[in-house]
Amino acid sequence: MSVTLTLGRRKTAVARLRLESGSGKFIVNGRDYKQYFTTEIMHYVVEQPFILTDNVGKFDFKANLDGGGIKGQAEALRLAISRALVELNEEYRPILKEQGLMRRDPRMVERKKPGRPKARKRFQFSKR
Repeated sequence: MSVTLTLGRRKTAVARLRLESGSGKFIVNGRDYKQYFTTEIMHYVVEQPFILTDNVGKFDFKANLDGGGIKGQAEALRLAISRALVELNEEYRPILKEQGLMRRDPRMVERKKPGRPKARKRFQFSKR
């Protein structure tokens, strides 16, 4: 089987993925993904495309994550894995699409506006 290269994004996080058939060895930024993502919820987020398509333990991947926080990186990686699985087998698309894993989440942090402490928050109003 050939190697599949895909990209996933979430907020400011970018995941570049290299997926190939193997025994379920997941490397993220040179470390095992369970060391990189410390919580069980993040482990599930990363494994979710494999669980939904019954491919647990059938693929190895190496991922390069950059930018954002841990949650954004995990969700960017999930999108990259979903895209790679669909590239290998088009039959997985309806299963992953139904769960919302084929769509890039467009929500981003709103920019800070001048004259305000944050994007929408205002300084306390004083009448006198």
